[in-house]
Amino acid sequence: MDFTFTEEQQAAVEAARAVFSGVAPDGVPSPALTPGAVAEEFDRPLWAKLADADLLSLVVSPQYGGAGLDPIALCLILRESAKVLARVPLLETSAVAMAVERYGSAELSDEVLPRVGRGELVLTVGANGRTGHDPAELAVAARRDAAHGDGHGEGWVLDGVQTGVPWAQSADRIAIPAHTDDGRAVLALVPRDRGGLALAEQISTSGERFAEVSLDSVRVGSRELIAAEGAWEWLRQLLATGTCALALGLGEAVLSMTSEYTGKREQFGFPVATFQAVAVQAADRYIDLRAMEATLWQAAWRLSPARGSAGVGGPLPVSGDVAVAKIWASEGVRRVVQTAQHLHGGFGADTDYPLHRYHAWAKQLELSLGPAAAHEEALGELLAAHPLG
Repeated sequence: MDFTFTEEQQAAVEAARAVFSGVAPDGVPSPALTPGAVAEEFDRPLWAKLADADLLSLVVSPQYGGAGLDPIALCLILRESAKVLARVPLLETSAVAMAVERYGSAELSDEVLPRVGRGELVLTVGANGRTGHDPAELAVAARRDAAHGDGHGEGWVLDGVQTGVPWAQSADRIAIPAHTDDGRAVLALVPRDRGGLALAEQISTSGERFAEVSLDSVRVGSRELIAAEGAWEWLRQLLATGTCALALGLGEAVLSMTSEYTGKREQFGFPVATFQAVAVQAADRYIDLRAMEATLWQAAWRLSPARGSAGVGGPLPVSGDVAVAKIWASEGVRRVVQTAQHLHGGFGADTDYPLHRYHAWAKQLELSLGPAAAHEEALGELLAAHPLG
């Protein structure tokens, strides 16, 4: 079996490294020293550089000006972005764009995808529901509105709340999952300035601006709503897998920082990295990262079929592989940053040193992924429903 990435995927990584090489993790005030958000906006100059390097159009088909690469390529780029704590909505915009192309109408794709690739349109998504614990599609109700169609069919009305929506104040459109009267999950791309949509300020653990998005009889046209079967489920799994890629990149950067520090820090005339207790802890975290990597690529591969199908086949549904990746990413990134803090000693808490920033971002990723126990329970239910053998 060949696990080598394709030439196109490797070229995308090289382009991403070139762009992210100029990004400083401490480019904004420390979240530990800032009572509110660390910045009003995401990193717009970096966003422009990503567009110029054709990295925002990476997952968009050539007919829309992109390269047509798959979720594996997206995860490779996300991995690089997390190493420098890049403050851009790359995951949200790219994932929603891929869902639009796979499941949306031709009119919606024509309207959205070329502008995404040029960096002109920023997308985000409400994936946390009302509380962060319940399925996101149940937090918003969508009902048909025959009196307010858009020329392509009858319109829709949305009511509900989505919490913890990243970059919502800066996004041009917010993808809102919702449920219909007959229990189907649909996905609406709602302009941020649409009447009835309100944003309430929230601050993430990493110090970034999030928002609670309230929808009070928000009207959307049929062309703005994706009703295809499986669209929201696929997007939800892609967002989770992309978050695992962010956790992996962050963890690799933190372990590298720890290796460099313990190689220089001396006690009793020797680098602390030569002490057995230190070496064993670092080795355990390296094993965590390799497990995070293996399960990430399995999930990303399962989500990377030919366009138009739901996923690569396997003994379990794709959600099983995504659950395994989330188990390792959620637990692994926490263990990596905790060990890094321990091995750095008091220096790790110094706000002039970037490690505490990585710790804050890691905690936000862990919260986004959810507890490993919940994913283990979901995986157990899948195994019970799909016995292997």
